[in-house]
Amino acid sequence: MKYPTELDFCLLIPCYNNYQGLIESIRSVSYSRPFLVLVVDDGSAQPITSHMITNDVGDTMSVEILRNEKNVGITRALNKGMTWIQENTRARYTARLDCGDLCLPQRFTEQVNFLDANHSVGLLGSWCLFVDEITSERFTYKSRGSHEVISRDMYLKNVFMHATVMFRTDLAKKAGNYPLQFELAEDYAFFWRLMQLSRTAILEKVLVVCRLNRGGISYQNKGKQLAARWKVVRSFATKPLLTIVAFFRIGLLFIIPKGLNLRLKKMKG
Repeated sequence: MKYPTELDFCLLIPCYNNYQGLIESIRSVSYSRPFLVLVVDDGSAQPITSHMITNDVGDTMSVEILRNEKNVGITRALNKGMTWIQENTRARYTARLDCGDLCLPQRFTEQVNFLDANHSVGLLGSWCLFVDEITSERFTYKSRGSHEVISRDMYLKNVFMHATVMFRTDLAKKAGNYPLQFELAEDYAFFWRLMQLSRTAILEKVLVVCRLNRGGISYQNKGKQLAARWKVVRSFATKPLLTIVAFFRIGLLFIIPKGLNLRLKKMKG
């Protein structure tokens, strides 16, 4: 189905066996102008249907569903969604959200307004409030907002929380969507690609609430994810001194236990 009307944005949400989280995420979306929610059902045991979502959310927003008959992983699921958005909509921007994560009511209005007013910025994120599912502790993931600072900080960490980003749809197409060769760090690599093609920015305010899931892919695959992050830096880096600093920082994170690293993040937040 093609959407001939221009949309301010399309919100891309991949889902795999987390229907309740999906519904909670969709219910948190608030926006007054034309937009679309695109769900990529990546082979969930119970296929997600439009009828199910309408029953649980209502028909106040447009929701489209793509279905993979088998699970292919988040990178391929995201790219399937991105390609569909580029080929079937006139969405000026693409936004991201993960199942179970929640948007504050003003998120999309603030992000669209910022990108409309700053044409040189192609990738925009925000701060994110994490809630620990086990302890209920909260901490805010903060990043500095200007492109010049972001381009340095990206050597040391993924400045952009994936669930907070909005980017220009045509820029993502030019970048080639999410690269497949950086498993567990595909978002980090994608943001580097966008950063090479456009200016970036962070809205220095919390616009998304994310659940910290200790059983999640990132937390359980710390070593593999750090190795993937180093592979990304080596592939995109252009500043030798910062590359050396990144190497030592990633090496230190290999040594620090996951629990201690999490506590340090909470203290910084």
